[in-house]
Amino acid sequence: MARLIASASIIEAVGTKPKIIREWVGRVNTDTSNVSIAHMSSPEGWTEPGQTPEFDEYTLVLSGCLRVETNDAVLDVKAGQAVHCLPGEWIRYSSPFEGGADYVAICLPAFSPGTVHRDE
Repeated sequence: MARLIASASIIEAVGTKPKIIREWVGRVNTDTSNVSIAHMSSPEGWTEPGQTPEFDEYTLVLSGCLRVETNDAVLDVKAGQAVHCLPGEWIRYSSPFEGGADYVAICLPAFSPGTVHRDE
């Protein structure tokens, strides 16, 4: 049966500047563990610690540019582009460019603080 999700939960973000996380589907807003869908808004100059998550993460950039660093590459993902990060791969997200970034992140299984494994 279809289920309306009328609003998102605002989740506290980590990083150097305040970032807004609006979780639509996931462990907090819908008690869903197999997938999370969140709308993120990160300001210019925001960066978060690196991480080695246990989940796939698909990110679609709606506006601005999101930087995704891995051990092998630095990807600047622009509006209209997407990136897929594999489980067990070290990654770090940031929005170093003017205007920041607005994007949707989908995690399979759902994001969890216990499975993201952030750097110290």
